Amino acid sequence: MAQDNFSQVTEFILVGLSNTRELQLLFFTLFLLAYIMVLLGNLLIIVTVRTDPKLFSPMYFLLCNLSFIDICYTSVTIPRVLVALFSGHKAIAFEGCMAQLFFLHFVGSSEMFLLTVMAFDRYTAICRPLHYTAIMARGACWALVAACWLGGFTHSIVQTVLMLQLPFCGPNTIHSYFCDVPPIVRLACTDTALIEWLMASNSGLISLGCFLVLLASYALILAKVRARLSQGHWKALSTCASHVMVVTLLFMPCIFTYLRPAGALPTSKYVCVIYTIFSPMMNPLIYTLRSSEVKESMWRLWKR
Repeated sequence: MAQDNFSQVTEFILVGLSNTRELQLLFFTLFLLAYIMVLLGNLLIIVTVRTDPKLFSPMYFLLCNLSFIDICYTSVTIPRVLVALFSGHKAIAFEGCMAQLFFLHFVGSSEMFLLTVMAFDRYTAICRPLHYTAIMARGACWALVAACWLGGFTHSIVQTVLMLQLPFCGPNTIHSYFCDVPPIVRLACTDTALIEWLMASNSGLISLGCFLVLLASYALILAKVRARLSQGHWKALSTCASHVMVVTLLFMPCIFTYLRPAGALPTSKYVCVIYTIFSPMMNPLIYTLRSSEVKESMWRLWKR
């Protein structure tokens, strides 16, 4: 690589959500409360599932992994945002920015794959109940979770390698509150058209593909439920409807953000709040409060 292609930028400046001190304090309070809810809610799910033998099933095994991913996912961005909002220090080292980008896409894409696996689990349980135990055996569940993490790692390493190929010689102001592909690509001192399309086909197609698979699985569940009007199946339909709502909140902003070249339209940093903070905060509520088994287990754990 030629000398002029090496990065001259040693740090980036994260603009954040607002430069007004009053709004910064408001965002600090809201983000701190959201982070506490994510930590407490998901840790409670993990402890409940791990300590109650009655929750020893593939669905709750996957739910436990989703809770762990949500903790990791929010921990990549929110603590750094809280420090910046409280102290006013908005600079982040180049290496730290690349590390944040890597772990954000690593954990985020792993969550997308895991949500797709969870939809497959629900489809198998409702549409093929006689074969459920054989299909979703313990070994198969571990293999599916491992595949989710491997897929997330592969996706993230590709994104990070593409980013490291770009020269950055200034400006260094990122118009967001965390390091991500679209706002950083715009700062590159070279023609990024090809890189933008490669990144869009990587992140965007993963988001769109997983979302379409999720919708297809829930559509098949709906068709199955309509043919059987028992109370249990209608309860399953209600649960699936809430799951669709949550995954839509996660996937639609991601599709809007990544399924296009970074320079096509500016990405609203407020849209990013939906899939980096709001959606992980909703997961514990949607996936547990609608499950009587989990609520009963939590109550028994509380009494102990």
